[in-house]
Amino acid sequence: MTAQRRELSGWSRGIALILLLAAALVPAGAQAATSERVVTDRYTGLAISGFDPVAYFTEGRPTLGQPDFEMSEEGTVWRFCNEGNRASFAAHPDIYGPQFGGYDPVDVARGVAFAGNPRLWLIAGERLYLFGREETRDAFAAAPAKYLPGARKRWPGVQDILAK
Repeated sequence: MTAQRRELSGWSRGIALILLLAAALVPAGAQAATSERVVTDRYTGLAISGFDPVAYFTEGRPTLGQPDFEMSEEGTVWRFCNEGNRASFAAHPDIYGPQFGGYDPVDVARGVAFAGNPRLWLIAGERLYLFGREETRDAFAAAPAKYLPGARKRWPGVQDILAK
């Protein structure tokens, strides 16, 4: 191997390492596409990174869905742990789907679309909310009524921006 090839090879490895480190430092929600009305992983095309939205209610924790139990709703691919969860979601997507499309409700209340992280979640008022940061989850948990009216009011405008 020539010195030039070794240098290029080392440079390529260095760039790859930097990219891997940068990806590891970015919160999972920030890697999601923010041009969609539902938070969708830009690499896999899955809603909420493939987590089963019904499992938050039935298991009380984020649980990855399985490829065998997928469904598409309005162009978004959702995964589920089992057939029962898929059927529940199909019957009531408004109940089991993350509110505000999985975008952080505290940010939506400010008129901003910040993708929620499926691991930062909360069920309030029998609805699932995802958050982009622990601070916003904690603020919302302390006073959902402080944020929900503003988020509901601004959500249609945020959706319009996301649709463009």
